[in-house]
Amino acid sequence: MAVRSPKKTVFQLVGVVFLMGGLAWASVPFYSWFCAVTGFGGTTTVAVGASETILDETIKIRFDANTDQSMPWEFKPVENTMEVRIGETGLAFYEAYNPTDRTIAGTASYNVAPFEAGGFFTKIDCFCFTEQVLKPGERVLMPVTFYVDPEITTDRDAKFIHRITLSYTFHETDLPEDYAALEAGTSSDTSLN
Repeated sequence: MAVRSPKKTVFQLVGVVFLMGGLAWASVPFYSWFCAVTGFGGTTTVAVGASETILDETIKIRFDANTDQSMPWEFKPVENTMEVRIGETGLAFYEAYNPTDRTIAGTASYNVAPFEAGGFFTKIDCFCFTEQVLKPGERVLMPVTFYVDPEITTDRDAKFIHRITLSYTFHETDLPEDYAALEAGTSSDTSLN
């Protein structure tokens, strides 16, 4: 029986550690890409314009709003439900309010339920594509423009879906540099008084 060299074993173990670290690092962007392409896990698709086909068949869209427990904003849909024709462009609004005495930045994560509808729920424009910043006491309406892809009616699993829930959760994020500098200047001004 051949005896392995300790150096060879160490190099193999170090190689395994680097390989596992690389796979772990790549798994998050790969999973995000996979979900965006397939609609897996309720991830929506994005389009640059409206659908070319509008069907006579309708579908109900339910709007849901949540905040992470550390996010102090008040956040809710303006309308709880909407009925649209499949392929028709819909426009919905969410309202956010910052009841605090400080400027707060936030980003919204989102998903669609049931998960099978994710690949067919298409956003044209959405407040969730960019970071939102609200000043103290500021209240804003944030739009989302969308349509349900007509191909949902021919999909083996999704064709039986008659209601889709679009859900957002806002998370607090660090202020952009220009806002952070303004906040720092404002807090130092008030401490001088």
